Amino acid sequence: MNKNIETALSHIAKYAPFEDKAGASHFPIYNTGTFDLKKQNGNKIYDYTRSDNPTREMLENLFSDVEGGAGCVCTHTGIASVALLFETVLKANSSILVEADCYGGTFRLLKVFKEKYNITVHFANFLDQDKVEEILKNNQIELVLCESPTNPGLKIIDLEQIANIAHKYNALFAVDNSLATFISQRPLELGADFSLFSTTKYVSGHGAVVAGAIVAKTQELAQEIHYYANAHGRSQNPMDVYLITLGIPTLKIRMKEHEQLSIKIANFLQEQDYIKKVTHPALKSHPQYELAKKQMQYIPGVFCVDFVSEELAEKFIENTKIFGEKCSFGSPDSRVEIPAKISHASFSKEELAAIGISDSTVRFSIGLEHIDDLIEDIKQAVK
Repeated sequence: MNKNIETALSHIAKYAPFEDKAGASHFPIYNTGTFDLKKQNGNKIYDYTRSDNPTREMLENLFSDVEGGAGCVCTHTGIASVALLFETVLKANSSILVEADCYGGTFRLLKVFKEKYNITVHFANFLDQDKVEEILKNNQIELVLCESPTNPGLKIIDLEQIANIAHKYNALFAVDNSLATFISQRPLELGADFSLFSTTKYVSGHGAVVAGAIVAKTQELAQEIHYYANAHGRSQNPMDVYLITLGIPTLKIRMKEHEQLSIKIANFLQEQDYIKKVTHPALKSHPQYELAKKQMQYIPGVFCVDFVSEELAEKFIENTKIFGEKCSFGSPDSRVEIPAKISHASFSKEELAAIGISDSTVRFSIGLEHIDDLIEDIKQAVK
C-alpha cells in the first residue's frame, strides 16, 4: 500500500489485475458474463464473472490493501457480506457470539441461520469483557461478531481487547466496519480476522448503489471466502463496482465534513429542552469518548437523539423538509429515522430497550448540506 491511504484511493486503476493499454484513468468496465479462454494470455484466467471479473478484482485488490488483508470479496449488497461470513465460518449446529447492539439486517439474518441450520446465537454487551470471556469459556464459539461504533446504540467496542479474548478461546473475530470505514479504523490491524462493510454507505458516498465487501486477514481465510462467494453467487456486478470507484477518492474529505457537521448539529440539539439525550461518540459526554478518539481517525456523522416524547419524535420526522425519512446512512443527503420502526424493526421493544433504544429515539445521518439550513430545518420541524 502507499504510505497514505488517500493516495491509494485516488489511483484505483493501479489496483487492476493488468494494465489498460489505453492508460485510462478509470479501468474499463468488463460488463460481460463470460470470457473466451482461447484469447487469454495472462497469468490469471477468467471464465465467468460470478467467479472472477477484472473490474471487480481491481476493487477487491484495493480493499485488501487499505485494510491490510490477504484477500477480499465484493458482494452484491452489504448484508450479503455478512451472509458470506456466516456461510464461510459457520456449519450446522455452530455457535456464534454477537454484540447485542447489532444492525437490524444482521439480527434478522441470525434468526434465519438459527431456524434453518440450528445455529446457537449468544448475545452480549461487548463493553462487559468479563461477560464476553465467560460465554467464550463455557461454549464452543466459532465466530465473534460486532460493529464499532454499534448501530444504532453507538457504543465503541475495544476491538483489540475483544480480538485477544476471542483468539484465547480459538474463535474467529469479525468486525462490521460500515460506520467507521477503513479511512478511520482498520479492524485487521487491531486483531480481527475479518473486516466487512457495506459499501452502500460512506465508502461509495453517493447513495446510488447497494453493495458490500469482506476482507480476510490470512490467505487461507481469503481463499475460503472466495470459494463460498462463487458457490453461493455472492459476487458484485461490474457496473456497481464502477459506481463505487467514482466515490472512493473523496472518502477522506467527506468523512471529515460528515464528522464536523454532525458535531455541530449534536451540540445544538444538546441545548434544546425538547431533547433528553444526545449520543454521539465525538462528544465528551459519550462514555467511550476517549476510546473513540484513540481507535478512529474520524468519527462518523451518525448519532442518536432521544426526544422527550414519542409524539414529538414522530412530529419531528413528519415535519422535516431537508432531512428525509430514510434508512441507511453515509450519503450526501441528511436523513432521520426512528430505528424501532425502520432499520431495527426486527427487534422487539424489550430487545431495543436493552440497548438503550426507544420509540422516542431518532437516528440522524448528517449529510453534506450547509449547517445553517440543517439547523433551520430542525427548528421549524419542532414548532
